[in-house]
Amino acid sequence: MTLLRLSGLTVRYPDAGITALDGLDLDLARGETLALVGESGSGKSQVALAALGLLPPQARVSGSVRFDGTELTGLTRPALDRIRGARIGLVFQEPMTALDPLFPVGHQIALPLRAHRSLSRRQARARARELMDLVGIRDAAARLTAHPHELSGGERQRVMIAMALACEPDLLIADEPTTALDVTVQAQILALLADLKQRLGLALLFITHDLRLVRRIADRTAVLRAGRLVEAGPTERLFRDPRAPETRDLVAAEPAGRKAPVPEGAPPVLEARGVSVAYPGRRRWLRADPPRLAVDGIDLTLRAGQTLGIVGESGSGKSSLGRALIRLEPAAHGLVRFEDRDLTVLDRAALRPLRRGFQPVFQDPMGSLSPRLTAGEIVAEGLRVHAPHLNAAARDARAAEAFAEVRLDPAWRHRFPHAFSGGQRQRIAIARALVLRPRLVVLDEPTSALDRTVQRDIVALLRDLQAAHGLAYLFISHDLAVVRALSDTVLVLRHGREVERGPTDAVLERPREAYTRALVAAADRDPGLAEA
Repeated sequence: MTLLRLSGLTVRYPDAGITALDGLDLDLARGETLALVGESGSGKSQVALAALGLLPPQARVSGSVRFDGTELTGLTRPALDRIRGARIGLVFQEPMTALDPLFPVGHQIALPLRAHRSLSRRQARARARELMDLVGIRDAAARLTAHPHELSGGERQRVMIAMALACEPDLLIADEPTTALDVTVQAQILALLADLKQRLGLALLFITHDLRLVRRIADRTAVLRAGRLVEAGPTERLFRDPRAPETRDLVAAEPAGRKAPVPEGAPPVLEARGVSVAYPGRRRWLRADPPRLAVDGIDLTLRAGQTLGIVGESGSGKSSLGRALIRLEPAAHGLVRFEDRDLTVLDRAALRPLRRGFQPVFQDPMGSLSPRLTAGEIVAEGLRVHAPHLNAAARDARAAEAFAEVRLDPAWRHRFPHAFSGGQRQRIAIARALVLRPRLVVLDEPTSALDRTVQRDIVALLRDLQAAHGLAYLFISHDLAVVRALSDTVLVLRHGREVERGPTDAVLERPREAYTRALVAAADRDPGLAEA
């Protein structure tokens, strides 16, 4: 029986001259999983937003969206609110912008339970704790009172999944639900969704760029390009015999090749000794919790032209280490030297002129891009500080060059961030870092929101830029295929401590430690096999 039916769904943005969806027809049955795939900007996320009436005011929607016989297009907000969260759950792509920074995550998970199930505060809190356990958040009782900024990217994503599942909806729309999760937790979340689907008859609209996940979870797959449906059918048939050229490109896409070796005698760019990050415990009425050690005594040396890949589960300390190494983490301790300067003894003013040399690319692009600036102004913003001799026209020209480098149309730099897809926003964040021509770039999950075809292009781009400019990369990722293609050496972290380190091929093909073997096995598991 059909639960969700889209008929001729069209979404246009007249002011920008964009047609995001163009006459889309899709059906989703009860208990079925339909995967929606396509390149960044193909309109995948627009489907989710249009179905639930969450598009911005400038969007013009036509066509039909019927859910369990009810027409959702044109439905009043109170009527939609009775469906959203209760019968349709939505997991957003970027949890940091979807979660309220002012409230603890336990409170936010409990909200739909109180609104739609009329549970008491105590009952809702107890259920919120159960849901946090269910989606794999360690020490759920203590994390109930944590705010979103106190969690890792993967933990925030799991909070979003817990919120969406709170009321046991009939339909779950999951927009890149495992983007920020490591491979072992991806497997856990897929197993969780499969269990809920079986127990509750849950229908799942699974929006993703990761085709390995699609083969493991989806009954049917639909491929979009430029807002149009190019192919749809049973998942195994579509992977075995893709008929549309766009589908063949997606199936064949995979980051490939290896980076050039580090030049002989390349000088050190970054040296770290005994780097630790300890967050103070939460203050309570008469006591304070003990400090939480996120990074514990890490040593490393990174040379010009070298890439160090840092892998590990969500919450292992990868991002905390990256921030600590470029002095963005105030809770950090230990020695950090950038080229010939000791960063640990410099105050904020002394650090400012050095920051041009080491630039970050953050995991959550929407949270780091100002909605009040155009994409071109965002990319050129650093030039106002670090290249004050450039006039406005010269800064704009440099921004246009940076757009072209990351495979974005330079004419798009006049648009605002909300007009871009998640993958396109990630490329804007990369362009913002590269426009200053730094010597060290800390890349925190830079390809997590990108489809495989764009990942392949971005990896090739990063390798080309590294070879041309001798850049050093600290590459933080849970995607081992991308780590293989880009890294010289790999550092494996768990609970903030080093588990294993060595050349990329040695660590990922012949891991010594059981934890590393588990990570590699989860990443390399045959995607055609069902979960045990």
